[in-house]
Amino acid sequence: MLNGFKTFIMKGNVVDLAVAVVLGTAFGAVVRALVDSVFMPLISALVGSPNFDDFAKVTINGNDILFGVLLTAVVNFLLVAAAIYFVVVLPMNKMIERRNRRLGNVEQEPAVDPQIELLTEIRDSLAARP
Repeated sequence: MLNGFKTFIMKGNVVDLAVAVVLGTAFGAVVRALVDSVFMPLISALVGSPNFDDFAKVTINGNDILFGVLLTAVVNFLLVAAAIYFVVVLPMNKMIERRNRRLGNVEQEPAVDPQIELLTEIRDSLAARP
């Protein structure tokens, strides 16, 4: 039983996943700090409050419906997504593009499967018959 567990844990996928979770957690802290310390104060300077929780509040039968909380969550999500895109994705794509240009890697069309090509020819020849 322990040998099976050891084999499972030592597989590359599990170790890669563990590393990804740890790095994702650490990177999440960096992105959260960027959003909380840079972006939200900028929004606060423009709008007057970094928090929209009280922006749209409706009371029905003594129950508060807080649309502003949803708005705050959506704004936070968009800020985090923008931070990840501009800090990670865009530079990574540019780096990969430069590397491919330097190495001369050009995306090539995938080779057509000979069986598909033969079936296409048969279909075309049958369609051409009267």
